[in-house]
Amino acid sequence: MRRVVVVGASAAGLAAAEILRRTGYDGTLTLVGDEPQAPYDRPPLSKQILSGEWGAERLPLRPGPDLDALGLDLRLGSAATGLDMTDRTVCLADGEQVPYDGLIVATGVRPRRLPGDGGAHVLRTLDDALALRERLKPGCRLVVVGAGFLGAEAAAVAWGLGARVTLLEPAPVPLAHAVGTEVGQVLSQAHLDHGVELRTGVTVTEVTDGGVRLADGELVEADEVLVAIGSLPNTEWLADSGLPVGDGVLCDAYCAAAPGVYAAGDVARWDNPLFGTSMRIEHRTNAAEQGMAAARNLLAAPDARRPFAPVPYFWSDQYDMKIQAYGYLRGHDEVAIVDGDLAERRFVAAYRTGERLTGALAVGMPPKAVRGWRQAIAGGTAWSDAVTAAGTEAA
Repeated sequence: MRRVVVVGASAAGLAAAEILRRTGYDGTLTLVGDEPQAPYDRPPLSKQILSGEWGAERLPLRPGPDLDALGLDLRLGSAATGLDMTDRTVCLADGEQVPYDGLIVATGVRPRRLPGDGGAHVLRTLDDALALRERLKPGCRLVVVGAGFLGAEAAAVAWGLGARVTLLEPAPVPLAHAVGTEVGQVLSQAHLDHGVELRTGVTVTEVTDGGVRLADGELVEADEVLVAIGSLPNTEWLADSGLPVGDGVLCDAYCAAAPGVYAAGDVARWDNPLFGTSMRIEHRTNAAEQGMAAARNLLAAPDARRPFAPVPYFWSDQYDMKIQAYGYLRGHDEVAIVDGDLAERRFVAAYRTGERLTGALAVGMPPKAVRGWRQAIAGGTAWSDAVTAAGTEAA
């Protein structure tokens, strides 16, 4: 293997490139990115960049000399537009065709948008964050559509900047589908306590020049609108390639989508054997870990590959709350508060799927209070054993 192409100058793509070099690959290594910037970190966009606490110079994932040391054939500012698996080439927007022996797809996701021509903001790139930050002045009326983690973080930052924030969410309880109703209510209460207007059970149908239009015809007025209603995996460029896609690039447990073709990060949907289910994870930690796993498996002999079976992790900062979660919380059958107090917004919640522990979420707790739950999830601990152990420690 003398030519490897990584499509996606992202956390996953960079992690893959670094592992390829670290494990001895010395052939041509092409890194393709649709943005002109070198790989940068995205979680700070809705936190430190949006608040103005950080400047853009703090975002690059690696200093320039470290990136140079990888000896990359960098193709930045030119998106991949097609893949020919017969000729083994990646087509770029500038018309060039880049040949490969091995390919890693790490093209990430893009924000979902709403109909209308009101010029709503989204929050995915550095330019998105800087454009919104420029508009968030004290007294600005901001409507945030979508009370998921991204929308909630942006609402909290905007409130801190003095904006008048309205948060609109179609579900009765924000995030209940992922974290459970009780925990969702606690996280929602934080917005109300800080003076954010939270409206649930409402559907936005379009963005207008003066705000957003609801399904019942009401106009919610705003100076600025942020749409945070989820994302779509960037797979359109693969439409005629023959590579299997469907809510992401479809991969096996090794992150392989086809012979010599692997996927990693937000765009990859793979079979996680630890949980026995197919999943696509849009979190920073998973992107880096999966990029490394895909690179190792690309270079490994078939019988030396290892399944990618992580315990997913994510975090969120909202107001004075630090939220941390391990595992796969979606589709859970039961949630139990195993430490702390919901009312104080300082607790650990454990999640059951079937007969085993599959997740844990902590708010306002030290990291060590959560790490033990990660180990229990990784070990496939039975729910009864996990809850019993938690009760014993609490006593």
